[in-house]
Amino acid sequence: MTVYFIGAGPGAADLITVRGARTLAACRVCLYAGSLVPRELLAECPPDARLVDTAQLDLDQITAELLRAHEEGHDVARLHSGDPAVFSAVAEQMRRLDAAGVPYEVVPGVPAFAAAAASLKRELTVPTVGQTVILTRVANRATAMPEGEDLATLGRSGALIVLHLAAKYVDRVVAELLPHYGADCPAAVVAYASRPDELIIRGTLDEIAGKTKEAGVLRTAVIMVGRTLGAEQFRDSHLYSPERERHVC
Repeated sequence: MTVYFIGAGPGAADLITVRGARTLAACRVCLYAGSLVPRELLAECPPDARLVDTAQLDLDQITAELLRAHEEGHDVARLHSGDPAVFSAVAEQMRRLDAAGVPYEVVPGVPAFAAAAASLKRELTVPTVGQTVILTRVANRATAMPEGEDLATLGRSGALIVLHLAAKYVDRVVAELLPHYGADCPAAVVAYASRPDELIIRGTLDEIAGKTKEAGVLRTAVIMVGRTLGAEQFRDSHLYSPERERHVC
């Protein structure tokens, strides 16, 4: 029996990977985050699969479900939104499975920031403009941020910042980034990326908070701030340059 941590993708059901869908179809038990994972994906599960919505379960209860499936000899699909590598809370689940001697694997998924970039029709790393992307969040009612990872510190880099779980605190985000990025820095908020109700908000850093609140966006959104969002004049990448030496295999 194996637990498969599967990235369900950013929201659109057809953005799950082929491997993710095939794994889901082979598991007799599926634990899913009901408030975030598209319910259409559950149709991929076997008809007789046991489906468990974890939205109202704590870590102990989730672990108990995983161990129960292990004792019954069933593979488990543990569906997480986006990609399990980022803000998914799989680390503590893995730690408990390690302690219990339960094997597990990870099936990556399309992260929310990638879906947001696709919706914005933007490459986040643009030659001579920006080559670094910082994925982070803010700490309010959630777990405190480690020392040195506050926005004021991260903002000194000038790199493109992508904030998850922060739309509710957009005023604070803007206040902490303004000294480093300037009022005219391009910014965007993408809510429900890839879903039918997707909402895209564009503007400069000094106006994005007002636009976000006016639209009523409070959750399920990413905030992006950085010069690459508005880059138009930049040097072509060396990757396809005629001056680049190419080797024929």
